[in-house]
Amino acid sequence: MLKYTFEEHLKESMKDPEFRREWEKLQPEMAAIETIIKAREEMGISQEKLSELTGIDQAVISKLETGKRKPTLKMLQRLAHGLGKIVQIEIV
Repeated sequence: MLKYTFEEHLKESMKDPEFRREWEKLQPEMAAIETIIKAREEMGISQEKLSELTGIDQAVISKLETGKRKPTLKMLQRLAHGLGKIVQIEIV
């Protein structure tokens, strides 16, 4: 049985210009979510603990981390604060 990794699938899908445009639109949100997940994991805390630190419901954090909910700037600021970080936005 051959394995077809996500990376292989993405590489193939990126050949479609419409898919590429939509994927690129999501990248700022995905990068922010990945940063939050990485920071939480580096601190060794659960979603539940992050919920306690931020006042954001654990279910909301879960939906955010799985991409089922879009992050708002206010939410990112609360999450960053709970992780001892700040949000920095750069327009290039």
